[in-house]
Amino acid sequence: MVAIFPLVEGASILFRGLGNLMSMLRNASQLSQRLEKVSERLKRYRAEGAAGGGMVRVECNGMGNLVRCQIDPSLLCEENRELLEDLVVAAANEAMEKARAYMAQATQEQMGAILPDLNELTAPEEPDQ
Repeated sequence: MVAIFPLVEGASILFRGLGNLMSMLRNASQLSQRLEKVSERLKRYRAEGAAGGGMVRVECNGMGNLVRCQIDPSLLCEENRELLEDLVVAAANEAMEKARAYMAQATQEQMGAILPDLNELTAPEEPDQ
């Protein structure tokens, strides 16, 4: 008899989250539409990263794809090669970090109302008082 209790507790946690899962499945069409909106928004968004006091500027879209790189002509000589490489990497990382933050915000804005709190699916059941 004692061995059944862990199964009952596990089943209770599982069934508690099923309501949220069923709600999410019913909203699949709305979810798809919102994902498409987020995707289009991210493709249009531009994030810029700069390094070397603006001597290197890199731009990426909200999806994290690099779309532009500008380099000050004064950096285009052999003795500046390593510096230039470092500046491009720094500018790209800055731009991509901004794009990731924007992506997270845009996704949360569009999806937050539809998706259940996934923590509820695995949270331990509180004892009855």
